[in-house]
Amino acid sequence: MTTPILAGFQHRFEPGTDAAAPPLLLLHGTGGDENDLIGLGRALSPGSALLSPRGPVLENGMPRFFRRLSEGVFHEADVVRRAGELAAFVAEAREAYGIGAPVAVGFSNGANIAAATLFLHPETLAGAVLLRAMVPLKVMPAADLAGRPVLLLSGALDPIVPADNAARLAAGLEAARAAVTHTVQPAGHNLSQADLAAAGAWLARLTQSRAA
Repeated sequence: MTTPILAGFQHRFEPGTDAAAPPLLLLHGTGGDENDLIGLGRALSPGSALLSPRGPVLENGMPRFFRRLSEGVFHEADVVRRAGELAAFVAEAREAYGIGAPVAVGFSNGANIAAATLFLHPETLAGAVLLRAMVPLKVMPAADLAGRPVLLLSGALDPIVPADNAARLAAGLEAARAAVTHTVQPAGHNLSQADLAAAGAWLARLTQSRAA
């Protein structure tokens, strides 16, 4: 099967079956690809259209969405560049597939590029589920995310994302007027069943509000 390419991104797209369910932009972690989160997207929001790009950066052969200097230390100029490229991809995909602004569902590196895109290109996303995200830029840009729903799920035992970093991201999103729900799960960097249940319930409520 040939993988389609839009704006330089190899990706998968699956049409939705519920008009009220938001399209999901699935953003994998380091070493994943466009297939990695399809099953998760289906489980979290069964009626949603799914748009899943492959990160365009390689680190030791593993796809990522932006470069880093070391674990937890990001190449900030590349973060800015790649967030712009992702925003352009979403714009082309919306036109190509006839979907509305998606809700990002990102894990780890994918969550970090989603957070950067919220701040740098706030028109791109209708909201976000940020799984194990951290602050993408040392100085978070001014953005108006008025009422934009964001679920941030952190791990109390996460060895990669310090608790104060996740809290600072939540505070930055709140300062941009996003409607933030920040939950700290009793887990590490990997996802738990509690994460999946929380994200699924949050997306179900979002679907219900859109249908009302």
